Amino acid sequence: MEDYAAKMALKTDAALRDYVTGHAQYREDAVLAALDELARRGQPAPEDAELRPSLEAVVREQQAAQAQREAATPAAEQEVPEDEQPVLYTPGVIVLFSVLFNTIAGAVLLAINMYQVRRTKAIWGLAAFVLAYLIVESLIVNAMVRSGPLNPLLLSILNLPAILAYVLWFWPRYVGTYQFQSRGWLVPLLVCLIIMVGLGLLARYAVQFVPGAEQMLKQSMPQPQ
Repeated sequence: MEDYAAKMALKTDAALRDYVTGHAQYREDAVLAALDELARRGQPAPEDAELRPSLEAVVREQQAAQAQREAATPAAEQEVPEDEQPVLYTPGVIVLFSVLFNTIAGAVLLAINMYQVRRTKAIWGLAAFVLAYLIVESLIVNAMVRSGPLNPLLLSILNLPAILAYVLWFWPRYVGTYQFQSRGWLVPLLVCLIIMVGLGLLARYAVQFVPGAEQMLKQSMPQPQ
């Protein structure tokens, strides 16, 4: 709600009188503030006694209606000042990292968001979900590999339920807000690229120096049809 008292303190006596004489075209709380300011200056408006009761009654009704609207509005939908909004990775960034790298990458970004909004206990639930999901996913992939060549597209489809769970289940319940400032994604991108390069170098080292590693890699890779 606007601070009409502060605004009226800056206006001239004539401007304040305009608010009183033309009260029908102004907000009731603004007119009340004008009446209060005139009285504070020792120039009370003659209309004060007549106007004040009806203006105060309307303002009380407006305040009650506003309180009811705020009570009926979930906390996640109420307006939050920009300087109080958390700095979070957007749902789009979480989806993008889950698709480009792995669902674990998306889960890590989501966990950072949970930490920022002080929902640290929910991080354990997210970790348990990811662990269970990876176990089930590995069982499905192993069954598919035994039945025939594995289509890489199916691996992306297997990640879809986890991604939907991140943005449709975990975000609304544990992040709980869509009023936030976007967090930069360059650092996590560089971290993911470094990890991928490191895993690639580790695999190359294993192929060269670990007996049987090359055969294991061939078996884990989908074979062309």
